[in-house]
Amino acid sequence: MNERFVSEAIKPAKGTFDTKAMSRGAPGLPSRFVWRKSEYGIAAVVRSWKETSLCKSGSKEKYVRKHWYEIKTTNGLIMKIYFERKSLPKGQARKRWWLYSVSN
Repeated sequence: MNERFVSEAIKPAKGTFDTKAMSRGAPGLPSRFVWRKSEYGIAAVVRSWKETSLCKSGSKEKYVRKHWYEIKTTNGLIMKIYFERKSLPKGQARKRWWLYSVSN
């Protein structure tokens, strides 16, 4: 399998978010998204995991920073995407969903 690093924002298709996951406080993985002007459908989630780090104010609490998903698209590609939980500075566009890599 040939994995290619991408690191580009993706745009979830409107109305395709997993509302059950959102009701539990998790990001609602969209069933479709647009990347480089092409739409991709998610056929299956191969695996998922969370990236955590310690609180930046010095407490011992851990916070979830990213939700990762390795997915298989409807056209057979394997992609790693993630949801960025970190808040952004005021005035900066909110890009929360990112494509990390693509494999075929």
